[in-house]
Amino acid sequence: MESSEPFGSVAYGTVARGLKVAAVALGLFAAPAAAQEVTIAALGDSLTAGYGLPEEDGFVPALNRWLDAAGVAAEVTNAGVSGDTTAGGLARLDWTLTPEVDAVIVALGGNDLLRGVDPAVSRANLDGILEALAARGVPALVIGMEASGNYGAAYKAAFDAMYPELAEEHGALLAPSFLGPLVAEVDIGTARVRYMQGDGIHPNAEGVEVIVEAIGPRVAELAAVAEPES
Repeated sequence: MESSEPFGSVAYGTVARGLKVAAVALGLFAAPAAAQEVTIAALGDSLTAGYGLPEEDGFVPALNRWLDAAGVAAEVTNAGVSGDTTAGGLARLDWTLTPEVDAVIVALGGNDLLRGVDPAVSRANLDGILEALAARGVPALVIGMEASGNYGAAYKAAFDAMYPELAEEHGALLAPSFLGPLVAEVDIGTARVRYMQGDGIHPNAEGVEVIVEAIGPRVAELAAVAEPES
């Protein structure tokens, strides 16, 4: 950047101007190139699709606002399908991975849990998704879910563990729990009233904002490791 301070002599000023011209010729004074925007597909179910909310209040639009405010050059596209399971996510992965997709958020498993799907089956599906992404060199962020105790301790242990274990196996980033941020500072009863829709399953607009504040930094990390197509 050119200094606003006057030089001490005409001779010194002449030399300095000459050095500046040379530096500009070498590109030393060129402004840094703007970061190329990363495209991230949010592969998920009704939680990512924004079920029960106006479009602008859903997870993906809220996340894009967070990324923009944080100065992250990334745009998240909504690849959430309400009612989808891990099997459904695996089945539609190929057409989700359009050429412009640089990274993927994997947020699946909630419907497996509601249906009591064997965690071994869910794990195999998630493993297939992450294996396919790794084979294509597409970085991933896995967002976990947590089982209740309805199906017993063994089911819960197997279900909860598959997310961190698979993320580690495939070198993916991990956000431990999609809904976990809602009970990070309040008890579950308060969270249900304050942050959930009437069905007790899907977050309301305020709940989405809490989730995005917690998960946003991990998505920013994902954007940082992604390499957009030129």
